[in-house]
Amino acid sequence: MTIEIRVPQLPESVADATLVAWHKQPGEAVKRDENLADLETDKVVLEVPAPTNGVLRELRVESGTTVTSGQVLAIIEEGAVADASAPASKPAAAPAAASPKAGAAAPAAATTSAASASVAVDTSKLSPSVRRLVEENNLDPSRIPATGRDGRITKADVVSFLDRQGNAAAAASAQPAPAARAPQPAPVARAPAARTGRAEQRVAMTRLRQRIAQRMVEAQSTQALLTSFNEVDLTAVQDLRARYKDRFEKQHGVKLGFMSFFVKASIEALKKFPIINASVDGTDIVYHEYYDIGVAVSTDRGLMVPVIRDADLKSFAEIEKEIAMYAAKAREGTIAIEDLTGGTFTITNGGVFGSLMSTPIVNAPQSAILGMHKIQERPMVVNGQIAIRPMMYLAVTYDHRIIDGREAVQFLVTVKECLEDPGRMLLQI
Repeated sequence: MTIEIRVPQLPESVADATLVAWHKQPGEAVKRDENLADLETDKVVLEVPAPTNGVLRELRVESGTTVTSGQVLAIIEEGAVADASAPASKPAAAPAAASPKAGAAAPAAATTSAASASVAVDTSKLSPSVRRLVEENNLDPSRIPATGRDGRITKADVVSFLDRQGNAAAAASAQPAPAARAPQPAPVARAPAARTGRAEQRVAMTRLRQRIAQRMVEAQSTQALLTSFNEVDLTAVQDLRARYKDRFEKQHGVKLGFMSFFVKASIEALKKFPIINASVDGTDIVYHEYYDIGVAVSTDRGLMVPVIRDADLKSFAEIEKEIAMYAAKAREGTIAIEDLTGGTFTITNGGVFGSLMSTPIVNAPQSAILGMHKIQERPMVVNGQIAIRPMMYLAVTYDHRIIDGREAVQFLVTVKECLEDPGRMLLQI
């Protein structure tokens, strides 16, 4: 029996998707729940799983095509078995002839076969963009040095590996063939050859990057954005983390980071200045009496903002666990659209990349965003004495249509006070 593979039902906010890559070709066997293709929307990458065991008989849509909910993508023949006589991607090597020298040839043949088989590594744990690069270039993931979190391979790791392979191949092809000749004196070192061209490469934006660009332009063209700055002494927060980080991780199974402190401090400030947590809807101001805090996460595909729902009701440990979970899902490409929608206020941390100061852009339709930056030790005057303190510049960008400078500045001062004296957050003073 044949079964049609269709585009999954897309969320209401997503009109269509792009079929990025097929992971199976006609004639190949498929297993139930095996990923057949990647669909990229303007928010997330969706996988198209096989509904049953069988053989992929026909592809109805090519890679790069825009598709909509319910559209037929491929045909699977349920219960069928792949034709063993079908040509493989690479023909098997012929067996060595039975001769006294055959035994010597066998180990080499086995080694070659093992090397070829090593390429067939399980790529299910790679992000869609990384998996696509690995499969298109027939790479062995185990040979690619990983720099991502928890030893994961990033897209930059694969590109760097391909560059090194290309350079090595070019160097090998440039070597002259060996010949029987008299020894020659060592060559004189020469300056590297001058660049001979001015190459350019045109790459289409991903749908996510297009969406990010659209939202950033919309925010700046529809809102009256203004940024205020302050600085915070993180001595107290650092002391708390140093004192309790081991017990915290042992008890809760997650590290005690800085972000949970900033989420909690922001909530205390939002409670005092509810207009910062509001949004504009036409000629109305919508005050949100809940606190869904978005935390910006950088991925290979672009910036994503998963939302911590009802963050005011969650503990430090629960906030840290959600942040870690969302960050992992975003970087693996498995995050759901529901995880990215909504939010009443956003926090972004440019400090992880070394930014000392910036003016973040509001994540519309929200009305404000808090920007964290690099912690930098600086000499400060404390009780009339100069002391070295871990300082961070804070920035709040806000929609001046509904938020006045007084409220924005006082909001930022409250965040500062909560972080410099974390006990205030526990006592809510």
